[in-house]
Amino acid sequence: MKIVVCDPISPKGIALLQQRPEFEVVVLPKRLTEAELLPMVSDAVALVVRSETKVTRKIIEAAPKLRVVGRAGVGVDNVDIEAATQHGTVVMNTPGGNTVTTAELTFAMLLSLARKVPQAHATMVAGKWDRKLFQGAELAGKTLGVLGMGRIGTEVAKRATAFGMRVIAYDPYLTEERARANGAAFADSVDQVYFAADFITVHMPVTPETKHMLNAAAFTKMKPGVKIVNCARGEIIAEQDLTAALESGKVAGAALDVFAVEPLAADHPFRKQPNLILTPHLGASTEEAQEKCGIEVAEVITGYLLAGEVRNAVNLPYLDAKTYELVKPYLPLGEALGKLLAQLSPAGADRIHITYGGHAQSLPNTDPVTRAVLQGFLTGSTLKDVNNVNVRSAAASVGLTVEEKKSDEPVTFNEWLHVQVFGGAKKLISAGGTFFGSPNNPRIVRLFSTPVEIPISGTLLMLNNKDRPGIVGYLGTLLARHKVNIANMSLSRDTAGGQALTVLNLDSAPPQAVLDELKKDGDISNVKVIKL
Repeated sequence: MKIVVCDPISPKGIALLQQRPEFEVVVLPKRLTEAELLPMVSDAVALVVRSETKVTRKIIEAAPKLRVVGRAGVGVDNVDIEAATQHGTVVMNTPGGNTVTTAELTFAMLLSLARKVPQAHATMVAGKWDRKLFQGAELAGKTLGVLGMGRIGTEVAKRATAFGMRVIAYDPYLTEERARANGAAFADSVDQVYFAADFITVHMPVTPETKHMLNAAAFTKMKPGVKIVNCARGEIIAEQDLTAALESGKVAGAALDVFAVEPLAADHPFRKQPNLILTPHLGASTEEAQEKCGIEVAEVITGYLLAGEVRNAVNLPYLDAKTYELVKPYLPLGEALGKLLAQLSPAGADRIHITYGGHAQSLPNTDPVTRAVLQGFLTGSTLKDVNNVNVRSAAASVGLTVEEKKSDEPVTFNEWLHVQVFGGAKKLISAGGTFFGSPNNPRIVRLFSTPVEIPISGTLLMLNNKDRPGIVGYLGTLLARHKVNIANMSLSRDTAGGQALTVLNLDSAPPQAVLDELKKDGDISNVKVIKL
């Protein structure tokens, strides 16, 4: 079996592959262009890459024997995942290799900010001796706000505690118990971190919710003189807003390893800021991290090719055709239930309970459905590259446990999938789904213990309202005025004239003006927009 190592990885990783007699290992002496690489992959069973080589659709289609692409590192944006999946090629990465090294770089940034080390060094090299310019501050006794408590954020928190810092952490999937176990105070909102922190460090992926989350509005909520570190993703910071905050003194300093566009432009305003520390995306650039990634990628490729073991895969796992056909209808239903509950659940969720009832209890393998529920629930979380292969370990890494039960208790529907979300012993929210008429027509039929009928696609507008005459017409007129079409409507009330739950499937997201008007109505509450 031919394995082509396209980018430099640790010699120990290469040696692990070479010691297997089943493998023919070809190590390319330099990075090749797409055209140069095409003839090299014609009989390849596996490709090993870092970030330099682009595994495009053209390359994948030129490799009929290709079974696995191994990425020595976390990000797989240089691999065409869709093309690989269609080709039947598993894509694997090495998410654990750069955890410690990125945490250590973060702490180097914190120390450099506190003691102005790079600036002092620059003046010494220039022949100066300006001690008074570089009076710093101790980390001990200061509050560090950690945004994102995944692997790296947790490691940073441990180190900060050792330095005598008070750590306050925010993560949508962080529980108070898990925060306390890692030596951090629990923040139930990001604003709580903004108000309290002397230093703030970011360890979140870029999502619609986190992109530009550190912006002018966020900076106004922070302490005067706050210092910020970002070794995660450049797009999380609104760069123009940070420049303004640095110039005004609201932000006393920042240390950045990542940027919205890389390499950083030669004329970028950041380069002119004296209170900025800049490094060229060095998060994983240590000998140890590269060695770990090289060894890990060799191990996952070997395990897959020789034993069928799938670890750290970022696309669909193998599932035999017969079982897949049985569970296939439940996958979009399970994912939709997970997405719905994630967007409605308050902070502090630490357990998901999934009940399979009716015909669903007879499924030979419910694991893919459970994974679909978890994947939906973790969509938009601070975790990176969550998919139905690694979703169980991803859930465990944020302290989220899952319980599954097959129930033979009588149910109203032929198929029944019920998901409950708990925080400690308290049930936070639940929802149930089934199929109407055929497996191609899934519906959410229970929410907040209330009967509903919700198709599982598009944008939902959800609200509680007083059961009054004209409410349906009012909603329709308001949305029509803003050119938003209603695709489906579900109404459920407790009693005539009492309280009702209204859920609208919309063809497009309602503008903020619609939400603002609804919130002004005294008979309407809990207005939410949900994306399925």
